[in-house]
Amino acid sequence: MGKDLLELYEPINTLKPVDDNIWIVDGPIVKMAMYGMAIPFSTRMTVVRLGNGGLWCHSPTELTPALKAEIDSLGPVEHLVSPNKIHYAHIQSWADAYPHAIAWASPGVRERAASQFIPTTFHADLGDTPPPQWSTEIDQAIVRGSRFLEEVVFFHRQSKTLILTDLIENFEPAKVDKAFHWLIHLAGIANPNGNTPLDLRMTFLGRKSQAKQGYEQMLAWAPEKIILAHGCWFPENGVAELERAFQWLK
Repeated sequence: MGKDLLELYEPINTLKPVDDNIWIVDGPIVKMAMYGMAIPFSTRMTVVRLGNGGLWCHSPTELTPALKAEIDSLGPVEHLVSPNKIHYAHIQSWADAYPHAIAWASPGVRERAASQFIPTTFHADLGDTPPPQWSTEIDQAIVRGSRFLEEVVFFHRQSKTLILTDLIENFEPAKVDKAFHWLIHLAGIANPNGNTPLDLRMTFLGRKSQAKQGYEQMLAWAPEKIILAHGCWFPENGVAELERAFQWLK
């Protein structure tokens, strides 16, 4: 699949409001080697302005000069968050631009970056509970059980927004070349029924009980909105979408 086979969420590289003090940025295409192909994925980061005015940046996308100007108008960048080990590629460029920011490592990301020969400096590690820097505003948990990928999930309390990365993907068929509709349907990631991709679901075999703990925590937060890194996100009906997307755990 080439870049022309996946339509971007235009405009890209610009802040788009989600609710008070929370924005998304739709980024450019990234490609991952899968199934013997270079498969393109749309990208999306989330920005939260904390009560102290500092910015919390989840899964940073490409930092363009125009985006940097917009970011700087919101406040100082304080936190750069890698939510899982395959979402880190732009953290170093952001850390270079904002040397006072803390780069937070997800489980396994240091090893992944080293194996891909992508120099990335992390300053602190994400755990099952939020650090003091954002604990009163953003909750978090690690979804375990996968033999490949542990993801840190976040809940912005003020806006009742769950922030995910790869645990749910929701590609709109109209934005994907028809020749590859079979792939998104096979993987179970076609809008409006976005799901955990089939290949990722398989890595939980025999260990679903661990994943259920993370799922139950997400349900307990009772999100109204769910931001995803790939595909169409859910601006409403968050709990219902969670229950639907994680039927495979039952």
